[in-house]
Amino acid sequence: MKLYDDAIAPTPRRVRMFLAEKGVDIPRVPVTIGKGEHLAESYATRVPSRRVPALELDDGTVISESVAICRYIEALHPEPNLFGSTALEQARVEMWQRRMEFELLLPFANAFRHSHPKMAALENQVPAYAAAQKQLAEQRLAMLEGDLARHPFIAGDKFSIADITAFTTLAFFPRLVGIAIDERVPQVKQWFDRIAARPSAAA
Repeated sequence: MKLYDDAIAPTPRRVRMFLAEKGVDIPRVPVTIGKGEHLAESYATRVPSRRVPALELDDGTVISESVAICRYIEALHPEPNLFGSTALEQARVEMWQRRMEFELLLPFANAFRHSHPKMAALENQVPAYAAAQKQLAEQRLAMLEGDLARHPFIAGDKFSIADITAFTTLAFFPRLVGIAIDERVPQVKQWFDRIAARPSAAA
């Protein structure tokens, strides 16, 4: 297997962090999104979707969605489980993972893509859309403050893929769109600092 990976972008980091939690090492091939390397025809021949990250299996099969990659790794290496073990745990993790992806990651990512100068070459930027998405990101961050007052991890009492998605989102985007993780959201900050202290956060 080989993992096509970008060292900076948060979505590839999500897979690296997941692998680190599992103790799994997969050879990596760098693909720099900021330089447009994912758009090159040489990459498209291997990964038609041009998505990064992408996992290429030994038989040439390519998995190019980060959560799909993580699910594949979970199936190969079930412990420690990061998608839940019981039916209820799995349902809760799926619920929170989707919330973090659609309600937290997407607005932050859209605000960044439509406002940051470095994204101008890759995106038809719409400033009004960026402003609206930033507002949604701020609202979801405030909701997350309440969520984390009720349980220590995103999906409950156990660390999961939902924590990885939320952490990699908040480790990358807020400073780039002018949103602070500070004393105004103390539960989020405490949770963030705890996750940042995990060895996998360095992946």
